[in-house]
Amino acid sequence: MRELILGGVRSGKSRLAEQHALESGMKVVYVATAEVRDEEMRERIAHHQARRPASWSLVEAGPDLAAVLQREAAEGRCVLVDCLTLWLTQLLCDSDEARLKMEVSELIRVLPGLPGEIILVSNETNMGVVPMGELSRRYCDETGRLHQQLGAICERVILTVAGLPLVVKGSL
Repeated sequence: MRELILGGVRSGKSRLAEQHALESGMKVVYVATAEVRDEEMRERIAHHQARRPASWSLVEAGPDLAAVLQREAAEGRCVLVDCLTLWLTQLLCDSDEARLKMEVSELIRVLPGLPGEIILVSNETNMGVVPMGELSRRYCDETGRLHQQLGAICERVILTVAGLPLVVKGSL
């Protein structure tokens, strides 16, 4: 089962993903994509860490998320990735165009064949005004393309608004 949970900042998407991981009854591996680059990000990470059960394993993913998923996914295991937009942002800022495309393509290639349950969390950013800056527009474009590809692959897609899940594809 592949599940994509989308939502805006502080929409409740991570909390919902964590709830689904708990309800799976499986061993949970939490794949964190955030890097501490400033104090504000350190606080956000600490907030997420405080909510997670101590029994969950933690893997910090770098740019090669597909390789991490291939290594961690297993029958009877739930892998929760939080979040894809931070992963994509870091690729946009730290990598060249070829690396970005290769990493996204590799994720899309390996995801359908992974065993166990995979829960992907990502920010839905493309529901408002088109940003003025070139990097911001590119980020929105890349995020939109990634979400479309993942939406086609995942058996369940949920949009989270005001803490409430709206099932877009599949069922709860």
